[in-house]
Amino acid sequence: MSIIIARTAIVDPRVELGDDSVIEDYVVLGSGTAADDAPPLRIGGGARIRSHTVVYPASRIGDRFQTGHGAMIRESNTIGDDVSIGTHSIVEHHVEIGDRVRVHSNAFIPEYSVIEDGAWIGPSVTFTNARYPLGRDAKASLRGPVVRRGAKIGANATLLPGVIIGIDALVGAGSVVVHDVPDGAVVVGNPARTVRQITDIEEYRAG
Repeated sequence: MSIIIARTAIVDPRVELGDDSVIEDYVVLGSGTAADDAPPLRIGGGARIRSHTVVYPASRIGDRFQTGHGAMIRESNTIGDDVSIGTHSIVEHHVEIGDRVRVHSNAFIPEYSVIEDGAWIGPSVTFTNARYPLGRDAKASLRGPVVRRGAKIGANATLLPGVIIGIDALVGAGSVVVHDVPDGAVVVGNPARTVRQITDIEEYRAG
């Protein structure tokens, strides 16, 4: 059992790291915007935090967490086991991420988003959470998207505030999702519309 921390990494002494974790060069853990009495950053065993990643305090992260290079994870998040956050992706604060979630590179996940177990977020996907940016009550009414378990979001898709992507649904690459997506639906386009069901695609049928 060991923890390997690169000489150039900055790890706040309050950070709790599980066994068999590797922290690469120029990583920053547990420093950033949070109250002085905020809970420490907790990361489970078997983590691999790649170079130039920044993880703020007050998040609880499960086992076997991985990041690409230069990822940023803000404070007060709950992240499950076997989660991967890709290179240059950003997870803002108060986000809930379940087990076995894959967030690919250059994705943006704003505050108050929810990603359930086994969901897949493609590269350069953008979630939004402000219905009326700079509006009078914008800060008080932030609502991130909800991606239900097993849903898949294709590359470069954009999800508008508060939309719900149903269980096992598939959002096609480049789509703009403005309304909720039913369980098992396949949606494409701008605005995204249902074109078929996930069970119509042979690769997703039960073997």
